[in-house]
Amino acid sequence: MNIEEFRAYCIAKPRTSEELPFGDDTLAFKVAGKIFAITGLDSFEGINLKCDPEYAIKLREEYPEISPGYHMNKKHWNTVSVRGGLSDRFIKELTDHSFDLVVQGLPSKIRNEILT
Repeated sequence: MNIEEFRAYCIAKPRTSEELPFGDDTLAFKVAGKIFAITGLDSFEGINLKCDPEYAIKLREEYPEISPGYHMNKKHWNTVSVRGGLSDRFIKELTDHSFDLVVQGLPSKIRNEILT
C-alpha cells in the first residue's frame, strides 16, 4: 500500500476530512472532526490508528509490525508499519476498526447520520 491508496481509502469514508494539524509533514484523517488515522507525508512508513485497548495488546503481541502509538496515548493507539508483512487488506481492517471506534464515540445524532 502506498500513501495515495491509503488516502483514497480513508477519504472515501463518510464525513471524513484530511488536515495537517501537526505541521506540513503529518496528515490526519478525521471523521466529524475527530482523528482516526495519522501518517507522515515525508515517508509513508507507519500509520497511527485508534484501537480498542484489549485488541491493541493482542495485536502488538501477535504482529511485530504493530507497536504502541508513536506520540499518542499508548493505551488507545497503535502504530502500524506499512513496510512489514501486513497485507493491505489487514491494514484496511485496522483502519476500519479505528474509524468505527471514533464513530462510536460521537454524539448519537452525528453517529446516526454517518451510519445511515
